[in-house]
Amino acid sequence: MSAQLPQAPGKLTLDARKKLTLTGAREVVRFDEELVELNTDLGALTIEGRELKLKCLSLDDGTVVVEGHLTGLHYEEPRQRKGLWR
Repeated sequence: MSAQLPQAPGKLTLDARKKLTLTGAREVVRFDEELVELNTDLGALTIEGRELKLKCLSLDDGTVVVEGHLTGLHYEEPRQRKGLWR
């Protein structure tokens, strides 16, 4: 029996602005040829570009691969829950 090493949350690799590989994805919120919106372990991520294609999507292990002409990446900070006494 081989033990799997846990993946580091939120590893992002960009290759020549044409291929983005991401770990830590939880949900694809929106996808089209110009925009991909994801919920990740590190917050919401928006990927902008042209002719975007999801080449790999595995929410079981949190891996997403997007190919196309990437023009922008934007993370939103995770929202802090406010308790009754804060």
